[in-house]
Amino acid sequence: QVHLVESGGGSVQAGGSLTLSCAVSTYTYSKYCMGWFRQAPGKEREGVASIDNYGSARYDDSVTGRFTISYDNAKRTLNLRMNSLKPEDTAMYYCAAAFYSILVLGYCDLSRPFTSWGQGTQVTVSS
Repeated sequence: QVHLVESGGGSVQAGGSLTLSCAVSTYTYSKYCMGWFRQAPGKEREGVASIDNYGSARYDDSVTGRFTISYDNAKRTLNLRMNSLKPEDTAMYYCAAAFYSILVLGYCDLSRPFTSWGQGTQVTVSS
């Protein structure tokens, strides 16, 4: 089973930046779809960004232009750089992953099933 551990959350003022990281344990298959999700109190979980082994990234409209997802293969670390943070970005952020023996370019997006999840890291943005 793949284990994911998030870090980097915290409290910032609106307009500030944070970088979240997610350490990924060893995995068998080289093809992957990874993503960041968030859940605010009283709201449903929503997808933020996804990335696959081809480097293809997708973003929710609410974060496009402000957030950047990346994956460091050597360190097995998934990152989410968050700039121009807004109070509405306040939420618990989770990383997630799914691994495949075969993965078609274009398949990976936030609607796909993710089989491994981290415990979450809290991001709080004050106005």
